[in-house]
Amino acid sequence: MPSDTPELDSQVLLAHILEKSRSWVAAHPKAPLTQPQLASVEDAVSQLESGEPLPYVLGHWEFYGLDFELSPDVLIPRPETELLVERAIKWLGASSLRRTVADVGTGSGCIAISIAKHISDAKIIATDLSLPALEVARRNACKHDVMKRIDFIQCDLLPPHPASLPTDQHFDLICANLPYIPSQTLRELPIYGREPTLALNGGADGLDILRRLLKIAPEWLAPKGMILLEIETSRSMSAVSLAYDAFDSAEIHLHKDLAGQDRLVEIML
Repeated sequence: MPSDTPELDSQVLLAHILEKSRSWVAAHPKAPLTQPQLASVEDAVSQLESGEPLPYVLGHWEFYGLDFELSPDVLIPRPETELLVERAIKWLGASSLRRTVADVGTGSGCIAISIAKHISDAKIIATDLSLPALEVARRNACKHDVMKRIDFIQCDLLPPHPASLPTDQHFDLICANLPYIPSQTLRELPIYGREPTLALNGGADGLDILRRLLKIAPEWLAPKGMILLEIETSRSMSAVSLAYDAFDSAEIHLHKDLAGQDRLVEIML
């Protein structure tokens, strides 16, 4: 699958292999490679030509200014998800009383870990149905020294309620970047089969998993709490309608990403 940014990808790949910054690579385009380095480049190019996404070839990727380990067991973090993290950090930082957080469908852990790095006393649980994904997330939490402040739990969305959690069974903030691509649409996309289907497939209309979360969210959300949900832009109005069905007296806002696309549903009690 051809890349839209081949020159940038080449610089990122060489920077990784040479253990230099991308700016250094750009400034030294004719830097000689050792035989082991050349072999690494050839191996990486072969993987890319077979359709392996660059972040998986590298084994890591940047998100919200942090470097995250990746494997094909987890979704590659996207820049648009940083909008959710920004809103979460801003809201949590506005009050010292808001400190309990759930990151539902954590994947690589990029949301939970980014929040933990910026809100030092946050108490977070991060859930995922995939045990291999949770193992990646745990390694990332150790890498960024926040493992003691995040509980990783394997479950479908959230544990049975009530449960013995360090959050007194309620969360001030629930964050979720759930699978939201309609099944048929996903099969037609270049990422199908290249990133984990479990993290992408949102069912017939892309809203199946969101519906299930919103059904149980009212029993988990603390008074005056907030929910942040990343959505697929073409399903934004349907997602907002589902949010009103679950929280008829809440304030619900739709936020656009940097590309001007509807990307985030915010529910505030």
